Amino acid sequence: MKKILKISAIIIAVLLGIILTVVLYVNFAPMPEHTVVPLPIQVSYDSSAVNQGRKIVETVCYTCHKGADERLSGAMFSKPESGLGEIWSANITNHSSLGIGAYRHGELAHMLRTGINRKGRFIGPFMLFPNMSDQDLAAVIAYLRSDSPITRPSDISNPKPSYSLIGKALFKLGVFKPLEIPTSTINAPAPSDTLAYGKYLATSVFACYECHSRSFETNDVLIPENSEGYFAGGNPIEDRNFEIVISANLTPSKEHGIGSWSKDDFKRAIRQGIRPNQELLSDVMPRFSLLSDQEVNAIWTYLESLPASEPNLAAAK
Repeated sequence: MKKILKISAIIIAVLLGIILTVVLYVNFAPMPEHTVVPLPIQVSYDSSAVNQGRKIVETVCYTCHKGADERLSGAMFSKPESGLGEIWSANITNHSSLGIGAYRHGELAHMLRTGINRKGRFIGPFMLFPNMSDQDLAAVIAYLRSDSPITRPSDISNPKPSYSLIGKALFKLGVFKPLEIPTSTINAPAPSDTLAYGKYLATSVFACYECHSRSFETNDVLIPENSEGYFAGGNPIEDRNFEIVISANLTPSKEHGIGSWSKDDFKRAIRQGIRPNQELLSDVMPRFSLLSDQEVNAIWTYLESLPASEPNLAAAK
């Protein structure tokens, strides 16, 4: 009996030692550093490219990066008591030191593809665009370099992330990690291929699935359709007041999704933020007012092609 107790005590001591070592490593070791590989990218500043970039940036990026000065100067993204800790979205105006003014085009492209900033730090898992076409990625960079009111240099300096123990663990133990650099050219489907184009817009450009699938933790950013609860909603998201909003089911379920909506209902909802029952959508939902009818129709066509998901995770009313 004494021998068994002694062995048990040794095992417990070893386990406690391992746990303590991991906790100390997670809490005090520096964040991982990664190699920065500027990507070759051709950026055009013609009006068509800049307008396309504006459409993407003002619809996707501005939601989280809108600062107190109405520019892309950043704001609190996650409160200190949240699971990840206190996180602020970055200043991505053209300020030379506080923003992205010093970034080369290739460094910006590398960051948007992999999540690695020019200092070699991984800033994901959000703001990753591994499947966006090279042309649209270049358009985003063109707009970020423009003299638009929201991209002009802002001298707002936001606090550095203050991660919780859980947040540190996710980064240092490799749960949150950079994506690989694409090995080939990425092209968007032709707009005439409505279904494929709608999927591309909903997953690779505007990333609708990220909020409208089960959770950020189970999303598959490389193959979005492998995400748990793909477009079925149920993801708890904080709005601008840090109140929890449950994302809606966007599948064609008539009872729990948007199966009873018309195309015009859908257009009004994503452009104006008004449901068919006249209720307003949460401010956490971007307004897609800059999208053309062709783009909205393509997204609608793709969502209509999905299998209806019946669990009442978040009914779209």
